[in-house]
Amino acid sequence: MKNIFIGFMFLIGIHSFAQEAGKVGELLKNEASKTEIESPNTKRSEARIKNNSGFRNQSQNNESGFKNSRYQWNVDYGYSEVFLRIPEQGIFSVELGDQFMANNSGKFRFFDLPSGRIPISIYENGYLLYRTTLNVRNNSRLVLDFFTNKGLYLLDSYPVQNQSYGFNNWNDVWNNPYGNQGNNWNNGGSYANVMDNSSFGDFLSMLQRNTRFDDDRLSVIRQQMRTTMFTSQQIQALVKEMSFDKNKLSLAKSIFNNCVDKHKYFIVCDAFDFESSKRELMDFVAKS
Repeated sequence: MKNIFIGFMFLIGIHSFAQEAGKVGELLKNEASKTEIESPNTKRSEARIKNNSGFRNQSQNNESGFKNSRYQWNVDYGYSEVFLRIPEQGIFSVELGDQFMANNSGKFRFFDLPSGRIPISIYENGYLLYRTTLNVRNNSRLVLDFFTNKGLYLLDSYPVQNQSYGFNNWNDVWNNPYGNQGNNWNNGGSYANVMDNSSFGDFLSMLQRNTRFDDDRLSVIRQQMRTTMFTSQQIQALVKEMSFDKNKLSLAKSIFNNCVDKHKYFIVCDAFDFESSKRELMDFVAKS
């Protein structure tokens, strides 16, 4: 019976779902008017020195033409990232806050962003297509898809710890929210995909339906751990599925290295019934 559960879980893990434009994520409203989009006056000139957004330090811009020798050595605006994909043919450019990027690869990765509301504009061949505002949290990565005939979709938000990444293939950043693992599932070895909330909900439901005992639950979860990373919130939910504290502790320790936000691992303690188990887990985390 245990082999059946593990086999069933493995088939779910390797199944590749077809992606469909606009079927995943939250649609962000286009704040650009129809007049702006159709007007030739909205064409962006890449030669302009001053950025188009009016964002961050614009009051300090030097309009005289002389170099500004006031170096900013230790300014800390926070750290966040935004990854945008445009899976279409064409020359697109993206302006995000005070950063600008243009290419025909369809992948736009922005780093060193401050937290807060950041304006984003998307252009094709220099002409404005879309403009909206992103709410960016510190130490987080927003992942988005843009389709010219559908709009801009926020796929998911992930924690960024020490600017490290839970994947081996850049395509997985955008593919994972769709439930895909790209073409990596049959490569063998270990690769770290952060399980998105929708996939985790399916996995947890399957675990609840098809396992009755802690040993079976542990086997299924540990099989999934071979290819998957989890958030501390997801790990808390998995640990709660165990019936006995000793099994909860065993799982919480073994899955620790699969956690993408270890700085929040303290919330896993809420899954335990006894204070002694909570202390033992925190001692384990402190020594890891």
